[in-house]
Amino acid sequence: MNEVSVIGRGITSFGKKEDTLKTMLAKASREALSDAGSPKIDAVFVGNFSSGPLANQEILGSLLTNELGLGDIPSVKMEGACASGGIAFRNAYQLVKAGEYETVLVAGGEKMTSEDTNTVTNVINYAMDKETNEGVAGLTFPGFFGVLANRYMHEYGAEKKHLAKVALKNRMYAKENPIAHFKKSTTIEEIMEARSITDPLGLLDCSPISDGAAAVVIQKGKQGVEVLSSGQATGTPVMQEVGDLLHIPATKTSAERAYEAAGLGPEEIDVVELHDCFSMTEIVATEELGFFEKGKGWEAIANGWTAHEGVVPINTSGGLLSKGHPIGATGIAQIIQIVDQLNGRACNQVKGAKIGLTQNLGGTGAYSVVHLLKKRGG
Repeated sequence: MNEVSVIGRGITSFGKKEDTLKTMLAKASREALSDAGSPKIDAVFVGNFSSGPLANQEILGSLLTNELGLGDIPSVKMEGACASGGIAFRNAYQLVKAGEYETVLVAGGEKMTSEDTNTVTNVINYAMDKETNEGVAGLTFPGFFGVLANRYMHEYGAEKKHLAKVALKNRMYAKENPIAHFKKSTTIEEIMEARSITDPLGLLDCSPISDGAAAVVIQKGKQGVEVLSSGQATGTPVMQEVGDLLHIPATKTSAERAYEAAGLGPEEIDVVELHDCFSMTEIVATEELGFFEKGKGWEAIANGWTAHEGVVPINTSGGLLSKGHPIGATGIAQIIQIVDQLNGRACNQVKGAKIGLTQNLGGTGAYSVVHLLKKRGG
């Protein structure tokens, strides 16, 4: 099998943007291609969830390939709810590793702010099983993670202030990220007193509706940041089928597969970008990824163990909560932040970072993708 490296990266700012989805994807991709030295591209993979209903556009692989003048090479759009970008990256990585392609462009993007919140919420709910009692009852993603948060607080003694500390940490990181959706300072009090979305989650415990795009170029060989491994798993999208509400099996299993493939454990990871669509999601993910014991994730945030000088800095980009969450771009943006960290040029740089992890979640646990990356020579 071939060694695979990330050799170029490009990203737009995240937030409410006037640009079309095609324009954003092309902008991020051109930046990534330039950063990579303009190599010949063998295939294009695009991660996206909602371009049809929200941007009135499909065939993104073809559109982007044509816009960039890359010829008749293979291209594809890949969908996996909020894990769309991570899944696109994983499939491209596997094909380069297997020798099918030498150099691949992987992009992800979403145009979400052109529609009203109710419309966007309804489209996002396409990532839930509509033919269940939960679907008929109108369960939403904030509703699911609000139930999870209440159960977690009941079981382990966490409080609303610990959720707020996740949001505060990520906002503090986002202040130093030039592409972040939210860079304005906030306080723990503002977060706790923000408008309620679903108890106990307030507005600032939830990731925003964002536009944006990100892209990377991956290539066979030893130039650039090494992609050590990739793990993916599937879980039930139905809450009533979950055996343990506080366990997201796809996250745990995808991490175990990535660790095993790389011959590493969580104690060897220096920096992490994980899927914090809600503040509660970050706490549970830190446990499922093996950084803290089950039921101890809230203590980790309380003690500063997920910030600089802690056990492992998490979401130094600002995470989905403050960097923003243009769904298809998220998994690629996570890769970019880790690549920048390992190259020593990231916002909120972690000193001496050599190995990084990304975790991209789709739905309420329907998909999870974990990638491990390493600084060469580290």
